[in-house]
Amino acid sequence: MTNYRIDNLQYCNWSEDIFKMNRNAHIDAVHVTIAYHEDFDEVKKNVADWHSLFDKFSSLIFHGKTFHDIEKAKQENKTAIFFGFQNCSPIEDDINLVESVHDMGAVFMQLTYNNQSLLATGCYETNDSGVTRMGKEVIKEMNRVGIIIDMSHSAEKSSLDAIEISEKPIAITHANPSFWHNAKRNKSNDLLKALAESGGMIGLSLYPHHLLDGSNCSLESFCTMVAKTAELIGSEHIGIGSDLCLDQPDSVVDWMRNGSWTKTKDFGEGSSDNASFPKQPEWFKDTLGFNNIEKGLKAVGFNDVDINGILGNNWFNFYKNFIN
Repeated sequence: MTNYRIDNLQYCNWSEDIFKMNRNAHIDAVHVTIAYHEDFDEVKKNVADWHSLFDKFSSLIFHGKTFHDIEKAKQENKTAIFFGFQNCSPIEDDINLVESVHDMGAVFMQLTYNNQSLLATGCYETNDSGVTRMGKEVIKEMNRVGIIIDMSHSAEKSSLDAIEISEKPIAITHANPSFWHNAKRNKSNDLLKALAESGGMIGLSLYPHHLLDGSNCSLESFCTMVAKTAELIGSEHIGIGSDLCLDQPDSVVDWMRNGSWTKTKDFGEGSSDNASFPKQPEWFKDTLGFNNIEKGLKAVGFNDVDINGILGNNWFNFYKNFIN
């Protein structure tokens, strides 16, 4: 059986060194963020920039669109790059743009990024009104064209609504269970159970604001959390979505949190005096940390099949069932 390694969320400052890092870690596929607050025209530019990277670093990466590209990446010792949006801003207020962004290669799209959107409620809003009228229509269109619904930054009711409305399984690409660390963006047991029962996936995050004890989170604590999550929903619904933001300047934190929607600083996740990227745990400084997670999962009692599932095979099967 072929075993894959997949990191289902990164937002790095892309370079040859980072592409080589992913290859050295045997990462066969990465879901990359190509939009936070961009509109349709701005995303087109981001896509063009990525195609320049594909041309320049063709020995390391290529554009992934289906699960066959993950197989190809494994065979060719490369990394397939899958596009995703952390917000619905690229479709503006036009449902026809759902198909347009899919044609550009978008595979994932969040319905919200922290705030209320035209589609659903973000996890930082006080009131969660759920998926909106437009959101219901966009979910149907995403199902039709083949874009995976991502509710990583969405509020509880909106996420449960998306699971119920979507005819296909949805994903939470980068978050952790709130029973372990009660960050605003981490997910409740009820939501995780509903996600798994519908055939969905969660990518567990290595971003320190999502971890118990932050940058000082231990490998044992993380892997024990994975084991408890597996008891709750089954290991087959668990993968990794590291949320790595390597080599990014701190100004990017402002862009991620503030975009152009506010004139005052939104500190978002973490303490109000933290306006920079947090330090990664020592055992997961980059994707070479997949090796440490493998050892940690074995230490808390996972067998090889479950470990390989969590490190990539579960995401591969999800891709295979959804985008082919």
